[in-house]
Amino acid sequence: MTGSLTIAVTGLNAGDSPAPGVGVLRSLAEGRTTRGARRIGLAYDALDAANYSSGLADEVFILPYPSSSVEAFRERLLEIHARVKLDVIIPTLDAELPVFVHLAEELRKFGIRVVLPSVEQLEMRSKARLPQLGERAGIAVPATLTVTSLEELASAEDKVPFPCFVKGAFYGAALCWTYAEAASAFQKAAAEWGLPVIVQAAAFGEEFNVVAVGDGQGNLLGAVPMKKLVITDKGKGWAGVTIRDAALLTLARDFMKHTRWRGPCELEVMRDKQGKLQLIEINPRFPAWVHLATGAGVNLPNAVVELALGHVVEPQLTYAVGKLFIRIAWDQLANITDFEQLVTLGERLPNPSPANMPGRLERHIV
Repeated sequence: MTGSLTIAVTGLNAGDSPAPGVGVLRSLAEGRTTRGARRIGLAYDALDAANYSSGLADEVFILPYPSSSVEAFRERLLEIHARVKLDVIIPTLDAELPVFVHLAEELRKFGIRVVLPSVEQLEMRSKARLPQLGERAGIAVPATLTVTSLEELASAEDKVPFPCFVKGAFYGAALCWTYAEAASAFQKAAAEWGLPVIVQAAAFGEEFNVVAVGDGQGNLLGAVPMKKLVITDKGKGWAGVTIRDAALLTLARDFMKHTRWRGPCELEVMRDKQGKLQLIEINPRFPAWVHLATGAGVNLPNAVVELALGHVVEPQLTYAVGKLFIRIAWDQLANITDFEQLVTLGERLPNPSPANMPGRLERHIV
């Protein structure tokens, strides 16, 4: 594909709990349809590391947080569109998805395409309603309750005994063994993400994740399962390996068939010692490790772009087993001029300054 195609990707944070934007941008650079496309980064913070990574985004623009004002968010997107003519946007953060879903039809009128689930589908797979989805789809889910106060939390133990996970509406999960730990986690989650807070029975065993894309008609366009090998204290996979597991792929197919999901998602699954699978969570976007699937031969971000453009997308269900990812951390070098552009102009112009060029030269007299 030529550079006439312009694709924007959100989620450029690359810290200890990295956003998916880096993996999506890397996959787009390698895609059959998206290779050579103009890649635009949409960041919420001038200090997001991926803003300055050579070869990821050709240009970067700062967005206002969608929670602050939907109108301001819309105006900024259209302002960026007027500058670079966006063809496709791939949102990658849970908290921004409801706003993108709300704006999807209007964006389409301007020629900007997104591939997203509906409002109903987002609600259906939410942490609070996951047990109902599991029951209707025949998928096992740990006992789950929503609570809005410490009093409700105290009475939740009858249905969700300790140990349990206390989860925010969008992000975060704290394993709690006592009411005191649960109360502290409840207050932290409520302060950060609001109410309700989710309480879920802890399931122990081996952790697996499946990245998948649905076509909106009940069909699975592609899926790759991986087993977590290293898990951080925040529960994030820091290393993982692709595996062959028919049960995980069947679970992904069942989810797509029941929900008619459109777009990317991640299924978080636990397998206990008896081999039983329990669906822990469904994230309604690409995971940070999505580039592993691309390395295994299934470029799902490319498939989403093709779906957005109205192309016929053939299912990709064959992938390399034993492909490993190991996340690393390094100091991302940049120049203050690029940072100044993001802070003062809200954008980083094309071709950022090489990280190895000198900064302002000063003579020191000693």
